[in-house]
This record gives sequence, structure tokens and C-alpha cells, in this order.
Amino acid sequence: MDQRLTSVIILGLGFMLLFTAFQTMANIEQTVINSIKTDDPTFTGDGYTSLAVIYALLSISNWITPSVLSKTGPKIAMLLGALTYCFFIVTFLWPQTFLLYLASGILGCGAALIWTGQGMYLSKCSDETTISRNSGIFWALLQMSMFCGNLLVFFLFQGKTHIDESTRTLIFSILGGVAVIGIVFLLTLKNTSTFNVGADEDGIPEIKQSPKQAFVGAMRLFMTKKMLLLSVSFVYTGLALSFFSGVYGASIGFTNAIGSSAKQLVGLNGVFLGVGEVLGGVAFGLLGKRSAKWGRDPIVITGFIIHIISYFLVFMNLPDVAVFGDTDEVAYFNPPIPSVAMLCSFLLGLGDACFNTQIYSMLGGVFAKNSAEAFSIFKFSQSVATALSFVYSTHFGLRVQLVILLVSGILGTMSFCLVEWSVKRSRALISNDCETVDNKK
Repeated sequence: MDQRLTSVIILGLGFMLLFTAFQTMANIEQTVINSIKTDDPTFTGDGYTSLAVIYALLSISNWITPSVLSKTGPKIAMLLGALTYCFFIVTFLWPQTFLLYLASGILGCGAALIWTGQGMYLSKCSDETTISRNSGIFWALLQMSMFCGNLLVFFLFQGKTHIDESTRTLIFSILGGVAVIGIVFLLTLKNTSTFNVGADEDGIPEIKQSPKQAFVGAMRLFMTKKMLLLSVSFVYTGLALSFFSGVYGASIGFTNAIGSSAKQLVGLNGVFLGVGEVLGGVAFGLLGKRSAKWGRDPIVITGFIIHIISYFLVFMNLPDVAVFGDTDEVAYFNPPIPSVAMLCSFLLGLGDACFNTQIYSMLGGVFAKNSAEAFSIFKFSQSVATALSFVYSTHFGLRVQLVILLVSGILGTMSFCLVEWSVKRSRALISNDCETVDNKK
């Protein structure tokens, strides 16, 4: 097997294990914290606020990470970031309000390192012909993390309306152990210097930068027309991420009209999200060459249509106040239908895969020469939106949040398509120029 493809698979497996731990944690955090408050009235932490702190620090740190990666390289950066995920999970074995927010802040800084490092590493493992395939493979492996952890939650939360201390200790211990195994996989990655790659789609070689040059380069890239347009798409993925990773699962668990299985469905929600994410990643991985021929825009448009359907069904199925805590209210489906809730989870995951695989393909192909800067801008824009979303999630009901997602989705889809069409025109001009030169010869 090709060395670069092997490295992409190992990278995906490492992230799968690490995010089996973290994504499960994020999915159940608000539900678990409500139970901790019941057992310990001195604990005043909030899950949405914790996630907002994570993504706020992540957004700020992304401006520093290109400078850090210029010194450490992507592998070391990913390892440092992975350690902060382990620390965050382990702190839940000793729930303290100050420790929750401290670990959230540290994780935010580490997340900037691991995600920018991942984007740079994936770009260096790929070229124009393999970036779509590799993005799909990585995304499918990463999103398999939604299965095991959330299935564990499904069985451990069975029949429980309150998550007791022994259950919490067991699940956090297991998740911490899985995260450590993920770090071991990342340790086995080869250094990117062995791949002998580093040119963008125009064939311009990558130049080694100093930390100052990397920072200045990130600022300049951010102000380009293409990146400003893409940032609108990045913002939408951030808003969608906060919704399906924290808000939607908690809303299911808080809807008492679903019945005694409501808390169980929080875990099953994560499983169906994962099914949609993996299916999307596999499909676009297998269609790598064909999607390169068709362009990225049809896939992104398809993803948005899928999301529109899911938002409508969520609106019909869950009450507006479900985001705030346990409620006996109902929406238009009375009682709420568990199978519809799980269908929405699947559609949210599938639509997200459409957006993210094509964004990875765009950044890893079109911006290969500036991969660290491009991925740091992606994570900055996405993280700012995610942090803001978790903040307004404590104030806005479900329906207002769905309207925000709909409007931002329209703008994000349009902006991505504009950039993709611009890339297609540039390629067509280059192809025509080459044909003209050949004809003159």
C-alpha cells in the first residue's frame, strides 16, 4: 500500500479513538452535568458554557498555531493537542466548577494545535488527484468515533432519569482509556518530511516559514476574496456542529414526552449521527475521482438540502423549550416520535459530511502551499461560530436556533459554490492556455 495512504489511515484511526472519547463526552456533557448538580449543589458548572469556552479559546489559538507548526511540524502539534483532550475527560472524575472551565480553556488551545496539524498532515499526504479520496477516508474513520462511545452511553443510561456517580465514573474512565490508545496511534505516524511533497495545485513549491512569517501569511490569506467567502461556509459548519454535537442530543434527553427512553436516546442520537457521517465520508472517498470531475458544489448543495429536511423534522418533533432542561411540553408531533428524532440525527450527520469533506478537499487542494494557514483559518471561523452558538443556546429556544441555521446555511452554501466556480474557471483558463501553446508548437 502507498505510504501516504497508510499514513492517512493511521491518522484516521488515531482521531477515531481520540474522538470516540471526546465526541461522546460532548454529546452527554450537559445531561451529565445536570445530574452532577443534583448530587452536589455546590457544583455550578454548565455544559453549554464549557463548550463555549472550548471553542472561544480554539478560535483565538488558531492565529498562533501556524507559527507553532512552523517549529514543531504537524505530528508534534497533534500529540500536544491530544494530551489536552485526555486531561479534559479525566477532570470529570473529580467534578469541580473551576476545574471544568480550566480544562475547557486548555482543551481549546490544544484543539487548535491538533486540528491545524491534522489539516497540514492530510494535505502533505495528498496531491490534486488524491485529496478528495483521502479527505473522505479520513472523515469516515473519524466519524466512526460516534459509534462505540455512544453505544456505551445507550446501554449504561438505559432506564435512568438520573446519571449516578458510579455510572459517571465508569464511563469517564473508559473514555479516558480510549483517548490514550488514540494517542499511541498518533505516535506511530511518519514525519511528513519523508513524503517529499509540498506544492499547491499550480505546482508552486512550499517554502519553509519562520513563526512570524507564518502568522503574517495567515492574516494575508484570511483577507483574500476566496478565503473571506469560504469563511461564511466555515461559520455555517460551526453553527451546525454546536447544534448536533451539544444542543440536539440534550434536547432529546430533556423531552419527557418521549418517555423513559429519552435519556437513552441521547447516546443513540450519537450513533445515528455517526452513521450519517461515516456514510458520507465513505461515499465521497469512493467517489474521489468522479467528484473531482464534477466539482465540489453538487455535494455541498446536496448536504444543505439534507440539512433543510432535518431542521423541518426537528421543528415538528421537539418542543421549543427542550434546549433549556427537562420539559413536559410537546411540539407538532404529539407525542414526539423517537424514530423521527433518530432520522434527524442521521440526516444531520450526512449533511455535515457533505460540507466537511468538500471543505477539506478545497483547503488541501487549492491551498496546499498554505495548508497550515488555511486550516487554521477554517478552524478559527468555525470555532468562533460554535462558541457563539453555545452562548446563545442558553438564551434562544429551539425554533430561533433552527432559523439561524437555515439562514446561515443558505449563505454558506452560496459562498462555497462561488469559490468552487471560480476555481473551475481558473482551471479552464489554464487548460485553454496549455492547448493554445501546444497548437502553436
